Amino acid sequence: MSTEPTSPTIVLVHGAFADSSSWNGVVERLRAEGRSVIAAANPLRGLDSDAAYVASVLDSVEGPCVLVGHSYGGSVITVAAAGKSNVEALVYIAAFIPDEGESALQLTDKFPGSTLGPTTRAAAYPLPDGGTGTELYIRQDEFHRQFAADVPAATGELMAATQRPVALDALQQPATATAWRDIRSFALLTSEDKNIPVEAQRFMAQRAGADVVEVAASHAVSVSAPDVVAELIARAAEK
Repeated sequence: MSTEPTSPTIVLVHGAFADSSSWNGVVERLRAEGRSVIAAANPLRGLDSDAAYVASVLDSVEGPCVLVGHSYGGSVITVAAAGKSNVEALVYIAAFIPDEGESALQLTDKFPGSTLGPTTRAAAYPLPDGGTGTELYIRQDEFHRQFAADVPAATGELMAATQRPVALDALQQPATATAWRDIRSFALLTSEDKNIPVEAQRFMAQRAGADVVEVAASHAVSVSAPDVVAELIARAAEK
């Protein structure tokens, strides 16, 4: 007896200064189409450990997946999907698409235009080995302008208050694998992005041979334009 192909589960990975709720509008639209969706909690502690965690989420899913990463989450999915035969497509949303040996900070600095650095503040946090690490926040009074200028101000204030900090080590660690070399890729580029300059996004997407869509949106495109994000993810899931 033949069976219908299993529709892939959509696994969403948020980036720095955000949490899984940043995908809410996208999840709502994908679920309305009858798609199975998981918004994974990205630890934001280190690229290798974050990728290992997301890889474990992939291992828990029965059947094929489409893996989606926003911002630093793009670096995470690039490493996490390596060697995962159930990942059918990678979707990069205003995201880093590193080559092996590249870090998020290196790629941010490759082209001019990012204004993220001056808007962040550093804080110390304890490490499991007893040492001290450094994590970064976007200052709340700068968050709306820097990260999410095209969302309502009240929403931006909530996002600022609930942001999750990223460990500096996570942004400095180089990618140790490059899944986009073996898995078809899609990329949504955001021309009004103040975190990752659109020129950097274009460079990475073209290098990866990604199917590209460009939209006039801020870095928080999953919040400001969830229809556009969901449409690209659905296209990736149907090819």
